[in-house]
Amino acid sequence: MSIKLAQASTIVDVALQKGRELNLRPLVVAVLDAGGHLVAYKREDKSAILRFEIAYAKAYAALGMGFGSRGLFERAQKAPMFITTLSAVSDGRVMAVPGGVLIQDHDGDTIGAVGISGDTSDNDEACAVAGITAAGLKSETGLGKG
Repeated sequence: MSIKLAQASTIVDVALQKGRELNLRPLVVAVLDAGGHLVAYKREDKSAILRFEIAYAKAYAALGMGFGSRGLFERAQKAPMFITTLSAVSDGRVMAVPGGVLIQDHDGDTIGAVGISGDTSDNDEACAVAGITAAGLKSETGLGKG
């Protein structure tokens, strides 16, 4: 099973709403299906031009490793060469910072990932989790997986 467009749309809209509630800098939100294909994406006005690539790379990293990108961030502290190699084998499509969160169904199966960029990585991640929760799904941030 993979994420449905309606679920992805809810994640994007609620994540952006959460960003406005917290008065964050302009965000971009990318939702990928379990195969790494873009399902939904929105960019707030005045977002910097590389924010899509960063959001996508956070989500792609989570899917590629099987845990949220916070876990990659923790691993980067311990094994920076691993992250360098991971970046090389993925053609630079991964980012080892929080803000890439796996989307799981009620059984714990991964059905996609969301990546957010625009504010601090912690705030990006909080907005991703809010969107996933609002869609009635589970989030996996990678906390403690490094």
